Amino acid sequence: HLFFLLLHIIIKHLIIFIIYCSVAAVEMTRYSREPENPAKSCKARGFDLRVHFKNTRETAQAIKHMNLRKAIRYLKDVIAKKQIIPFRRFNGGVGRKAQCKHHKWPQGRWPRKSAELLLDLLRNAESNAELKMLNTDALVIEHISVQRAAKMRRRTYRAHGRINPYMSSPCHVEMILTEKDDPVPKPEEEEVTKKKVSQKKLKRQKLKAALSGSE
Repeated sequence: HLFFLLLHIIIKHLIIFIIYCSVAAVEMTRYSREPENPAKSCKARGFDLRVHFKNTRETAQAIKHMNLRKAIRYLKDVIAKKQIIPFRRFNGGVGRKAQCKHHKWPQGRWPRKSAELLLDLLRNAESNAELKMLNTDALVIEHISVQRAAKMRRRTYRAHGRINPYMSSPCHVEMILTEKDDPVPKPEEEEVTKKKVSQKKLKRQKLKAALSGSE
């Protein structure tokens, strides 16, 4: 009986410790940056997403600082191959495309899986904004970050009975959308148009005034 009592106490304390660790882990989870005005902002994030880190990073950089509606349209066009994602950093072996002329960069691709994932995250952020009673038409992607996650291991079989690693490169994605206020138009002022006078003409006028004063 004493053995079972001790075992029960140990299991009870172990369960309490696991619960405490899980709560502490949730509290430690935070974004890499916080919005300046939390009341006018909404967030969305994903962990260990099964999409390539490099493709997702380039796609995220392409929609950074975009309006929410414009970003959704752009990603849908990328999936349909009507617009392209410029690959500015991770561009080794990436071919040149004619659609990249719009971005003033030669290399680009259409990463469909990354675009679909970011579309889902944008819709998630939009739902969070509606819950906070924000104007979804005025939302702008203020912050978006893509970080490498732990690689997932598989194996591929090679000649002569060898085995090579076949790793995937998942990522973590986080984004913050902020409601931007409409810019206040400047008051209309009467523009005073001043006629430009050349330096040569000014010198001539000064000389004429000096000569007339001496007379």
